[in-house]
Amino acid sequence: MDILPQIILNSLIAGSLYALAAMGFNLIYGVSRSFNLAHGVFATVSAYAVLFLAFHTAIPLPLTIAFGILMSVLLGYVLERLIFRPLRFRKASNLVLLIASLGASIVIEALIAIFFSSQFQTLSSFLPPFGTLHILRGTLTDLQVFIIVCAILVLGIFWLMLSYTRFGKAVRAVSDDEEVAKIVGINTNAIIGLVFMIGAGVMGVAGILAGFDTGLEPHMGFILLLGGAIASIIGGTGNVYGAFLGAFILGFAENFGVFFVSGEWKYAIAFGVLILFLLFRPQGILGKK
Repeated sequence: MDILPQIILNSLIAGSLYALAAMGFNLIYGVSRSFNLAHGVFATVSAYAVLFLAFHTAIPLPLTIAFGILMSVLLGYVLERLIFRPLRFRKASNLVLLIASLGASIVIEALIAIFFSSQFQTLSSFLPPFGTLHILRGTLTDLQVFIIVCAILVLGIFWLMLSYTRFGKAVRAVSDDEEVAKIVGINTNAIIGLVFMIGAGVMGVAGILAGFDTGLEPHMGFILLLGGAIASIIGGTGNVYGAFLGAFILGFAENFGVFFVSGEWKYAIAFGVLILFLLFRPQGILGKK
């Protein structure tokens, strides 16, 4: 099939965006043991921060992007400190934490829609014209190549951080058993707070890249969250490397699926893959039973 190379490349692009969302999601889940449904708004806030500065200031684009990522990091800190940490202190159940994160997500998305409207907008006009890379009969833009490189780079950074730094070892200790980590002197609240900020920053990168590639609207973060959460479960909840693998499995399943059926079935395909894993391998590919 002449279109096969393009489907593969499209799958790599989708998988890379899902990987950025899933790795941050799984990193946070690993230390907090709760599903953070507000994770998607980190992408939305960072993308709209870049949009606002690009339209209304003359700040160079690299600094604008850095500011957008910083906004997602700060939002991650605020949500963890004002919502999730007090709830954990009160021994709130995972259901309470889930509903609280959903409420925070709805409020922030509504505020973004009020200030920026619900209309679809794009960031691509602030970039120079894209070059193209031809692979067999498929085509990638320079930005799409950068998206794939970013996903691989973030995976490498996480591997180095978790394997060779004291902070990474502390993160793994908290993920294994928070109470034991407290006993050996690890400040678990500080570790969880920093992980929230790192995960939010990675999700912010995904939001900005998605805004440059396809555009943005107030609910864009939820779409990335949906893919990232499904990829996390497929790869193994709480496992950063499994999240990366699951993201590309989901990306390939979606793109090959819509080729044979229709684009309207994209989310049905994603949930179909999720249900299969929940039925036959609920711990995910690299997860523990």
